[in-house]
Amino acid sequence: MFEPIEPLDTYNKNINILIGSGASADLFPTLGLKIKGPKNEWETIETLATKFETWTDKRTALFMHYYNTCIHPVQTFTPQAIKDPLSLENLKNYETFLTTLLGLLDRRKDLNRKINIFTTNYDGCLAYSADNILMNGSHDFVVNDGTSGFHKKHLHAKNFSTFQCQTGIFERTNYGIPQLNIIHLHGSVYWSKSGDKIEVKYAKDFKNFLPLSVTAKLNKLSTYLSTEGGTTAGIPTVSFSRAQIEKFWTEYNKLPIVNPTKWKFHETVFEEHYYQMLRLMSYELEKPNSILITFGFSFADEHILKLVQRSLSNPQLQTFICCFSQRGAAELSEEFKSWKNVAVIGPPPGEKLDFTNFNKYIFSLKPKKYVPPSAGGEV
Repeated sequence: MFEPIEPLDTYNKNINILIGSGASADLFPTLGLKIKGPKNEWETIETLATKFETWTDKRTALFMHYYNTCIHPVQTFTPQAIKDPLSLENLKNYETFLTTLLGLLDRRKDLNRKINIFTTNYDGCLAYSADNILMNGSHDFVVNDGTSGFHKKHLHAKNFSTFQCQTGIFERTNYGIPQLNIIHLHGSVYWSKSGDKIEVKYAKDFKNFLPLSVTAKLNKLSTYLSTEGGTTAGIPTVSFSRAQIEKFWTEYNKLPIVNPTKWKFHETVFEEHYYQMLRLMSYELEKPNSILITFGFSFADEHILKLVQRSLSNPQLQTFICCFSQRGAAELSEEFKSWKNVAVIGPPPGEKLDFTNFNKYIFSLKPKKYVPPSAGGEV
């Protein structure tokens, strides 16, 4: 059965959300692949990147596939161009989720009324959805992406510690404006290096730096990796010239994202911000009366896994880990079995805890009660 997170138990706490790629699964490809390894385990971009660490040609081809199928679609993402019903529903789920957070903030009486949304996704779904809610005029709130500036917006960790308030006409009253902090732990395609700073610009003028001669060669590999029935041993070899390989890595290493192997940035300025954000997350989780809700996140990043586990020594931190499948719930239940202040939430038999079900049954101001289809459906 889906176990709801009761809103009355959360609204007055220091709320922290951790979102992974599962939240955007119907919009962008994830790191998961359709082939299996020698032990019948499903392969991912991460596992193959580790296995190909010393194989230059295979590693290059894999990362070219990763850039072409996972990163570039995020760079060129435009909500207005989405036509696929599942993708439209995914975007709507983001808005529903943010509306729930704003509903919780509306109940809070503190002057500092903010919620931290940590995400390992490179996309701008949170920012786009928040902007859409603001345009509709249904809620008055602030979106804080950690930037400051006017013509040029630069990112700095200290900006997440600020909040805005309104005063009465004679400044006798103060009212904290609800605020959503959007914190990209693994970087964002909208970041770029600007001297020793990070500039944030929500532009969509990205060009695929892979020439057609390269993408044509990649088609066979990409098709194999995304088709069930294949094995690691059967991955086709794709060869490139030294010049093509060097040109690719020169451009790829400029990307402001964490690499899916050992989770490292190539630029020091991005890596420094990464560790600053981890410290910020640790600081927030160690506060009294805190709550952490995770969704679509597998805890594959060991830095974040260990950080959360260390933070669980705070007896006033309550953590809810929401898992897509029963298998995932079983694995994370084992991983977090030593801590009593963790609740692992998985789907009932025959169901999946996707974004729609998360918003409907788990995290809502008025969560619905799940009733198995054999018993007549939801209530």
